Amino acid sequence: MSALTVALAGNPNTGKSTIFNFLTGARQHIGNWPGVTVDKKMGQMTKGNKQINIIDLPGTYSLSAYSLEEKIVKDFLLEEKPDMVVNVVDASNIERNLYLTVQLLEMGIPTVVNLNMMDEAGEKGYNINLEALGKNLGVKVISSVATSKNGLNQLVDSLDPSLTRLAGAADSKLLAEHLKAIENIKKSENNSEIADEKVIEARYEFINKVLEKSLVINEAKESWSDKLDNLLTNRVLGIPIFLSIMYVMFQATFAWVGQPLSDILDGFIGGTLTDWVSGGMESLGTAGWLQSLVVDGIIGGVGGVLVFVPLIFTLFLLISFLDGTGYMARVAFIMDRAMRRIGLSGKAFLPMLIGFGCSVPAIMGARALDTERDRRIAVLIAPFMSCGARLPVYALFAALFFPGRESAVVLSLYILGIIIAIIMGLIFKSTYFKGDAEPFLMELPPYRIPTLKTVLLQTWEKGKGFLVKAGTIIFSMSVLIWFLSSYNFSGPVDIADSLLATIGGVIAPLFTLHGFGTWQSGVAVLTGILAKEAVVATLGVIYGISELAEDAAQAATQLQGSIGATFTGLSAYAFMVFTLLYTPCMAALGTIKKELNSWKWALFAAGYTFLVAWIVSLLIYRVGLLLGLGG
Repeated sequence: MSALTVALAGNPNTGKSTIFNFLTGARQHIGNWPGVTVDKKMGQMTKGNKQINIIDLPGTYSLSAYSLEEKIVKDFLLEEKPDMVVNVVDASNIERNLYLTVQLLEMGIPTVVNLNMMDEAGEKGYNINLEALGKNLGVKVISSVATSKNGLNQLVDSLDPSLTRLAGAADSKLLAEHLKAIENIKKSENNSEIADEKVIEARYEFINKVLEKSLVINEAKESWSDKLDNLLTNRVLGIPIFLSIMYVMFQATFAWVGQPLSDILDGFIGGTLTDWVSGGMESLGTAGWLQSLVVDGIIGGVGGVLVFVPLIFTLFLLISFLDGTGYMARVAFIMDRAMRRIGLSGKAFLPMLIGFGCSVPAIMGARALDTERDRRIAVLIAPFMSCGARLPVYALFAALFFPGRESAVVLSLYILGIIIAIIMGLIFKSTYFKGDAEPFLMELPPYRIPTLKTVLLQTWEKGKGFLVKAGTIIFSMSVLIWFLSSYNFSGPVDIADSLLATIGGVIAPLFTLHGFGTWQSGVAVLTGILAKEAVVATLGVIYGISELAEDAAQAATQLQGSIGATFTGLSAYAFMVFTLLYTPCMAALGTIKKELNSWKWALFAAGYTFLVAWIVSLLIYRVGLLLGLGG
């Protein structure tokens, strides 16, 4: 079967991901471009006797090779030479989008223009003559509304280079004149900067001529998207609305959907599965140490983390939905004023928002910022965003010590992370990274209802890392923790005399004033540096979460009794705050080293975040005691 390579290219927020998902279905692979860490999406589809490889290129406004995304797209087109390009164009912002189209035509790549979001163009009063547009561009033009799959079958029919036209003089008189003009500019102008300026002017002149012949703009009423923006990006109401939306998300996670599902899974793992495994091993005459390893170590550790999978995926599902609606871009806009106080623009808040899922892509997301100074500050404060790996810790302690108030407690932690990030950014701005914020220019995509398939795929991409860690790092850590908790150099011992207790006892004095200066907490803090999920896995092995009870309610009661011996409500909250703020996991530290090109910065991030966490959690605990909140 012969293979065909098709690249999807277009500006950000043009619907490329929706089209990619339609074309490839579940046959997708997410990787990285060689030498960089920007996602490369690849998928396959079959058409007749041809296999078509679909490459979803990063969204970019041009091929100028100034940003990382622009360089990746340009290098791919020049070096990999795909058989054809589908240029996805936002019909409601056609003039801006056609700049990339013109650059593709200048490269002479077989191209189909997919004019997407035609419904939104109509709402803006745009009447586009597709035939005239295609004739003047010299390529085939297809219209679509990807969210409703309208026009996408016609796009599939066009995935054949023999049906496209090579950009050139034979295709369009207007295009031929433009290509000739570009050639003359490059030949006659020796000054490269002036030549570039003239080329840009020539491109926009060509775009204007094309649109004069193919676009009529009728008077349009204020769209519902504009009306919604008047409310959601309001100077006074914007932030309270954002906080309200976050609270509803946590309510759905901890009260309405995620927690009930988690309780069901907890009952199965802690009761049915544990009894079945334990009974089966006893009937086989399995050695006691091996039973303990499997039940206390593996099920207690890995199972103690897996019960929080419904919470993780519920939260990620809601975040993916909000992202797909276009609202998250508005959050960066409304946070611009606060971010400018620390010398950054609202654009820097986007990587921080990504940090709600995972710190690693949040740190990498700082690449989108314009200056090295901004990137360094964003990288150093991104770990304070509460990633999904910390959620099991919050869920465990909030359920035990703050029943009925879980959503408010967890929301307070997310808000605290943002506040600490802003404070540290302000300190960096006033000391090592002095300078003014860059101008904030950002396109706000129109509001839309994302497709279920797109939301589910994004949720899976965000959440699968949690499952991978549970099957690898957490599994290994659970076995190691079980061994250290069961033995010392003399052989098998009680957990209080084990190697684990000895290690924890060395760390515990650091937290004596914090209300959680026990060896159990010390060990959990240590393992959390490897992966934040390991905090719960460690506690699961130490307190034997898997063996507590057959039902979730009884398990919670017994677990509260076990952990209640070393924690109060106030010290539990201080512990959650410490978990929120302290040293990023090893994967995040490695990413900081890679992004800032030095282990010095990674070690600095590890040390200063630990110090900040130590101070803030100490203040919360001690002030809480003064206020009589120590119960």
